[in-house]
Amino acid sequence: MLFHFALPVRRVDGIPQRTRTLFDLSEECRLVFPAELNRAPQWADFRIAWNDDGLAVQVEVGGKRQRPRCDVERPSESTGVQLWIDTRNTQTIHRAGRFCHAFALLPCGSKGDAPVAFALPIARAREDAMLADATRIRCASDVHREGWRLNAWIPGEILMGFDPDSFPRLGFYYAVRDAELGEQTLNVGRDFPFSHDPSQWSTLELTAAR
Repeated sequence: MLFHFALPVRRVDGIPQRTRTLFDLSEECRLVFPAELNRAPQWADFRIAWNDDGLAVQVEVGGKRQRPRCDVERPSESTGVQLWIDTRNTQTIHRAGRFCHAFALLPCGSKGDAPVAFALPIARAREDAMLADATRIRCASDVHREGWRLNAWIPGEILMGFDPDSFPRLGFYYAVRDAELGEQTLNVGRDFPFSHDPSQWSTLELTAAR
């Protein structure tokens, strides 16, 4: 990669809340890659925030004609969101280490019921790291024919090495998949091996702004 980009992520305290949606992230939390470098259609609104307790992810997809169909048997190929997180932001390695994590978040289950989260192994990883406990990820969703919205709270305790004070920069990548609309990624597409190569990921800077 000729360039590695660092994107600021706002700190939002007081989340998750004891509400049905867990949180509602503002426009300032939208994660935007430079438009001149990513000309692909951006049909998913991706927002992210952090605090000392973990990461909040909010994804909203509209413009659909049918409800999403999710497959819990194949979460990495299903409608939903995939996340890759490196709590040490190691941009020079090509194989995932023990501080690298992958998750699949689905807006509903196979029967159209509650949202579900999975921890995924990363192919070709250097170390057989223990998978994060995805049952501790809190999810809330709103699914309808015209689109879907998914909120997910990822507690820092399940992210090995999550320490914003000492390591305020995270390696990060996302891919939003929808059977009807296709796939939206943070920057490069499937021509690049971002699913298992941390050197392809961008950097999140955990800023102190609230």
